[in-house]
Amino acid sequence: MTKMTKYQLEHFESKVRRQFDPLIDDQELLVKQYKTEATNKAVAKLSKKMGADKIISKFREAEQKLKEAQASAKTFFQKKAESEDDLKRKFHKDYGRSSYYDRDEITLSDCEEQLRDWASNLASKEIEKRPEGEKLKMLKDLKQKALDTVLESGTPEALAISLNAVCKKIGSSWNTELTALPSPTKD
Repeated sequence: MTKMTKYQLEHFESKVRRQFDPLIDDQELLVKQYKTEATNKAVAKLSKKMGADKIISKFREAEQKLKEAQASAKTFFQKKAESEDDLKRKFHKDYGRSSYYDRDEITLSDCEEQLRDWASNLASKEIEKRPEGEKLKMLKDLKQKALDTVLESGTPEALAISLNAVCKKIGSSWNTELTALPSPTKD
């Protein structure tokens, strides 16, 4: 019985990834689409269920009034200033289109982001129950099984047989036959 070299093991691992990663990536994109839809629906339901919808509504109104007051103040001081050099930086026309980075206050977007995080977690749990989520989990499990097989196998021949059995479950085969390129035609 011949042992495999490190190079052979790396080759098998690489081939497993080439076989499974495109399928997993495609399934993750499909699941992401459903997760986005589910998250959007869950945000509204969760917000109402928790009572956060009332707080966020008040917050939205307050921020809108604050923006209006800020715009009025900016316009007022810009008109009263003899030149832009006389104004503090915050009153300049191009200052801070939405610069909240240095503030410690909670903003409406902070609240909405928190709700979205919670709703996203709920949506992830729901997506796992859908056929798309189940398929994604199965693909990841099969990939892990194939990688485990690579590391636990003794010979390249036995490994190829074991990996072929795993690949059949994804509708593929370990050793795929290549077709010849068509021969060029002469004009």
